[in-house]
Amino acid sequence: MLARADAVRVLYTARISRFLIKLNQEKFLHLLILPTVIYFIIFHYVPMYGIVVAFQDYSPLHGFWGSPWVGLAHFQDFFSSPYFWRLLRNTFLISLYSLIFGFPVPLIFALLLNETRHRLFKRVVQTVTYFPHFVSIVIVVGLMNIFLSSTNGLVNVALANLGHDPIDFLGDPHWFRFLYVSSGIWQQFGWGSIIYLAALSAVPLELYEAAAMDGASRFQQAIHISIPTILPTVILLLILSIGGLMSVGAEKIILLYSPRTYETGDVIASYVYRRSLLGGEFSFGAAVGLFNNIVNLALLIIANYIARKVTEFSLW
Repeated sequence: MLARADAVRVLYTARISRFLIKLNQEKFLHLLILPTVIYFIIFHYVPMYGIVVAFQDYSPLHGFWGSPWVGLAHFQDFFSSPYFWRLLRNTFLISLYSLIFGFPVPLIFALLLNETRHRLFKRVVQTVTYFPHFVSIVIVVGLMNIFLSSTNGLVNVALANLGHDPIDFLGDPHWFRFLYVSSGIWQQFGWGSIIYLAALSAVPLELYEAAAMDGASRFQQAIHISIPTILPTVILLLILSIGGLMSVGAEKIILLYSPRTYETGDVIASYVYRRSLLGGEFSFGAAVGLFNNIVNLALLIIANYIARKVTEFSLW
């Protein structure tokens, strides 16, 4: 037994020595990543202690330690709310539509742009399509009001000139999801194509040349060379997108919706905003946020498991 313990001790000592040697060899790389690690520790891991608020009747005057514990009362309050199923349905459908219609657009755009051989045209198109990503959501919603207002919006003015009745785009619940998803695609598809374009730039040109010599068309080259080459990137991004399926941001929803569109536009994030920030129910907001994150984590694990079974690519 002593000989075995000595052997284990020697093994661990050797491993620690190798680790320290490698750490010393790569010290500059570790210094480069150190600020990022510190950032995530301070702003992402340390605040995780705030999860306890979800199980308390939190009061800023009493803090974490003095606020009384209420257990799962806030979760029960949310699940028994008359708005629970509406919020869950709206959040899921808006995210699902964004995934179904928004996820392929950057990929298709990157494949089309990759086939462009005119460099100046390619750069101009990239710049134009990247620009909306840097536009504030407030400005985007303001532009939507300018174009879609039921009184003096440019679209309704054009419809009136054509003899049609005006359409209340922003006040009709049936239009809300379409407007939200389509404006999001317009704002993000250029920026989302960057990763795909970077992956496509790594495809060896010899593959395209060999395929062209065999008589393959540009479309066949894209199908049989470009897409299979970037498939790992596509799968990883799809897994991450599914993992955030229940994370519809509140900012754009709040700017875009009104009480008339609550039926199709009110999501979990906007409901939490009204109750926790405007109503002062901080513990309720923390409980709903925790529930949302647990659902997202479950979706991420399921998507990763399916990807690993169906393909050879996954996050872990």
